[in-house]
Amino acid sequence: MARALLLHPYRATVRASSSIEHDVVPEVKLSDPTRNYRVLVLGGTGRVGGSTAVALSKICPKLSIVVGGRNREKGEAMVAKLGENSEFSQVDINDSKMLEKSLRDVDLVVHAAGPFQQAPRCTVLEAAIKTKTAYVDVCDDTSYAFRAKSLENEAVAANIPAITTAGIYPGVSNVMAAEMVAAARIEEKGNPEKLRFSYYTAGTGGAGPTILATSFLLLGEEVTAYKQGEKVKLRPYSGKLNVDFGKGIRKRDVYLLNLPEVRSTHEVLGVPTVSARFGTSPFFWNWGMEIMTKLLPSEVLRDRTKVQQMVDLFDPVVRGMDGFSGERVSMRVDLECSDGRSTVGLYSHKKLSVAVGDSTAAFVLAMLEGSTQPGVWFPEEPQGIAVEAREVLLRRASQGTINFILNKPPWMVDTDPKEVILGIYV
Repeated sequence: MARALLLHPYRATVRASSSIEHDVVPEVKLSDPTRNYRVLVLGGTGRVGGSTAVALSKICPKLSIVVGGRNREKGEAMVAKLGENSEFSQVDINDSKMLEKSLRDVDLVVHAAGPFQQAPRCTVLEAAIKTKTAYVDVCDDTSYAFRAKSLENEAVAANIPAITTAGIYPGVSNVMAAEMVAAARIEEKGNPEKLRFSYYTAGTGGAGPTILATSFLLLGEEVTAYKQGEKVKLRPYSGKLNVDFGKGIRKRDVYLLNLPEVRSTHEVLGVPTVSARFGTSPFFWNWGMEIMTKLLPSEVLRDRTKVQQMVDLFDPVVRGMDGFSGERVSMRVDLECSDGRSTVGLYSHKKLSVAVGDSTAAFVLAMLEGSTQPGVWFPEEPQGIAVEAREVLLRRASQGTINFILNKPPWMVDTDPKEVILGIYV
């Protein structure tokens, strides 16, 4: 089934945009416009998967959406929301026979059934390769992402395209970084030297208990960062920075976490110094996360059963606070070059639960339009999202944002830029 997706050969060209127009959603141009494409969204009854299904049905109503999940009642409720061009499929991703059966009559599967931390195998990707089904996941775990990447030869042999870490962050943030690095190299004014990802989400961002479980599990992982080409290990939720996310978000504290885009962008984009940080609100949640890393053994924080118990305990309180903190999300990508020049990319949205669906849907549509080559790719790899397809992806992903810029000087992001004289700001 995946063969029909691979109509456009990869061209090794670089486009360096300084801004992306995102006021109009680009028209979807499927590889085969006569084909009735079917997309299975695993975890489709959850917040992330459900948001992805909704976004796909809005942007491309002709797609047939299959909502995959274990709970039939929730699945049928989602189908009723999506409309007649959708259906429910009862799937347990831990049941290989059930999983393979569900994949055999679809063109692409979206794996949104997290959390991905501590998962021993890439069962959905393995099933996708076996059934020759195109694949996208929203993985946010380094070990899982590179385990998926290790299956690249098998995916090539099966002639299927697959993209891992294709959500909002990681995902859209990787593509933003790739565009900024490409712009710096095309201008030849200095070599990209330092890449910093900064993320902020108010409370759970409306994304449900999965993001809470993910956060707790990440607290049990030693942070990998890169400094001048050398790998360094750091304590999770340390290295606090106060980052300005611009209008609608303003300045927020962010802390080091072990996120897959650090290693992937270091290796793919060749930037010698890379790190990623995350912060939340209210501010005391950050204090709580920092205290957990100091008081609880990493073995406890890496145990999915124990973490789920903590999620069950804290989720009602966190969800209650979400009503006050809101669901805003922002990500800022900073690039520094050897000539002292700095550029910034910024994405801010009022609702993470909507933004993550739009972002994931943008990757799905890029793949259905023929952007992805056979193999397993990270978002920043041109074989995953072709260079010429990045602008359209970013336009789709940034719909509804309160702030979106790319390749701009840092002062354009600052909440309160200082005017020196005659309209010159610093």
